[in-house]
Amino acid sequence: MLREARARLPGLRVRQAEVLGPSPLLNAALEERLYEAGVSPGDKGSTGLVLASAGSTDPEASAVIAEIARELRHTGWCAVRPAFASAVLPGGFPPPGDAVRALRAEGVRRVAVAPYVIAPGRLPDRILAGAAEADVVAGVLGASSGLARLLVRRYDEARVAERFAAAG
Repeated sequence: MLREARARLPGLRVRQAEVLGPSPLLNAALEERLYEAGVSPGDKGSTGLVLASAGSTDPEASAVIAEIARELRHTGWCAVRPAFASAVLPGGFPPPGDAVRALRAEGVRRVAVAPYVIAPGRLPDRILAGAAEADVVAGVLGASSGLARLLVRRYDEARVAERFAAAG
């Protein structure tokens, strides 16, 4: 899309930044949404978390979500399970509803679902539909301070990279 835009509009300056995640700023936004939904920091030790993302056929993308889930587990949650809103793929993660039921089967009494997506839409709607059995469902990351700071950081990084490329 960027190549097409540059071809149509030769004077257009386009900067492509790195992908947003993973980032501690996105994790902070996720925690903020969970807090708004009713999970306090003191609840984490008795609450299981389903980290629900859109899903991907790319094994590297799945590995990133698995790593984020591991990182979140070390912040005090009693259990964290990744889930995908898209169809279950071989070697992929279960849908959110299955992840909620798996945590319950392991004895977790309170389960929260956190959509690891930026904006409302079809896949977040699937996450919410699959999270019906959860006790707490957070909103999408949306307009959070962590996401805003990350967007500015990625923009600044892209500007610096462009300057180095032009100088070198």
